[in-house]
Amino acid sequence: MARGSSAAALRRRDRVVLQAAAHLLDYPDAAWWERLALVRSALVAVGGRGARTLVAFVDQVSAMPATQAASHYVEVFDFKNRHSLYLTWWLDGDTRRRGASLVELKATFREAGFDFGETELPDFLPVVLEFAAARGDAGLLLRHRPGLELLRLALVEHGTAYGSVLAAVCSTLPGPSPKDRAAAGALAAARPPRETVGLDPDTAALRPYGHLDLLPVLTPDR
Repeated sequence: MARGSSAAALRRRDRVVLQAAAHLLDYPDAAWWERLALVRSALVAVGGRGARTLVAFVDQVSAMPATQAASHYVEVFDFKNRHSLYLTWWLDGDTRRRGASLVELKATFREAGFDFGETELPDFLPVVLEFAAARGDAGLLLRHRPGLELLRLALVEHGTAYGSVLAAVCSTLPGPSPKDRAAAGALAAARPPRETVGLDPDTAALRPYGHLDLLPVLTPDR
């Protein structure tokens, strides 16, 4: 897909980066490890800075025992809101507005013809990354860019390699990333007012949208 076809259109290379990041930001269970070689091979095939960044992350985590990788994931993401992988938390915090934002996200998925399993909230970053990769459109990520950039900065400050995964994600979006929290805050302040929607409409013939089941996006020959 040509970059110029839409302000939010994603190149093939960027779609692979986003799909790979969706996998890498999920919990490293047995299925995660089984798919890691596929993720790496797809990244090597497409090349580019973001892909190389993720290959370096894959190589680093591959050197860890599985128990250590799982423990690190939990330490980074499960106990600190400032490392939240749920995008509406960055937008709304723990307020009533967050419920409306989740409804809006579900409507966005359904209007695009996608459904997803109920094991995760629709604002879980791997789900949103997978959606963007499948559609070839960064619009939803751009809407949540301030939160993505704040998460990136928080992870870098924490000293975890997951910061490089967020850096690769942000590199697929237009323009430079903010260098600090103040700049990221200014980006958030410049965001236009958002609208909320009502309840999800019934949609016929929804395509299945299983979390991390869009691996054809990762195959090097496509």
